[in-house]
Amino acid sequence: MKLTRQQRELGKKFWIYLAALVVSVICVFPFYNAILTSLRTGQDLFLTSYLPTTFHWENYVNALGENGVGRSLLNSFIVATVTVGICLLVSITAAFALARVRFRGRKYILFTILCVSMFPQVAVLSGMFELVRFLGLYDSIGSLILSYTTFSLPFTVWVLTTFMRSLPVELEEAAIVDGASLWVIITRVFAPIMGPSLATTGLLAFIGAWNEFMFALTFIISNENRTVPVAIGMLQGASQYELPWGHIMAASVVVTIPIIVLVLIFQKRIVSGLTAGAVKG
Repeated sequence: MKLTRQQRELGKKFWIYLAALVVSVICVFPFYNAILTSLRTGQDLFLTSYLPTTFHWENYVNALGENGVGRSLLNSFIVATVTVGICLLVSITAAFALARVRFRGRKYILFTILCVSMFPQVAVLSGMFELVRFLGLYDSIGSLILSYTTFSLPFTVWVLTTFMRSLPVELEEAAIVDGASLWVIITRVFAPIMGPSLATTGLLAFIGAWNEFMFALTFIISNENRTVPVAIGMLQGASQYELPWGHIMAASVVVTIPIIVLVLIFQKRIVSGLTAGAVKG
């Protein structure tokens, strides 16, 4: 039996919605299971029920208060925010130079930036440790800001340079005719237009600094300077044979909420930033 055009369109929509539903369930289920586990304690942790049976909010109180995750949240927020601020400030000026200023070796600099972004963290861990110790930043959040900025800058510079190349030169020329200085051109002309790209790169840099574990574990040894991923990894039970899954999951849920909030706030700018430059004209 030959299907009509409307039936074929409905069939396509059905499979698209079904695929979206499956992907959504796969992506959301781990977080949903973490919420269920964070509300359980004792033998309830080993139940196979996928519906909430108990509500032990003490797990959140213990994770944030007694285990020091609350202090680590503040440390992570400071480190991630400062890292994003430095990255965006340096990246937008570097992107302007690489996209608008013609000088010899510009292509090689961009190629070097792209190559640097491909290096894994473990490959430069020993070098970063020596640099942090030389600068006297060991066991301070300054060591994390330095290392996170070093790894976030290549990506942000590359993305912003690509976006700035797609902007019309007439904007810059009109600002120069009006007597605008270089700093005014960057902050008053290009920065508002590059809002979606700045939001996208800034959010990705924030997530990277918020979730990073290896540098935070290596450069920080004191409890008061630890970030959230390390603090969660250091959670211990009443004995060496016990893992406080309720506390761990409660802390994980609390850590994930700020990222979800940021994504929901900047979702329109993120989509615009990811698709910027895809179509020229």
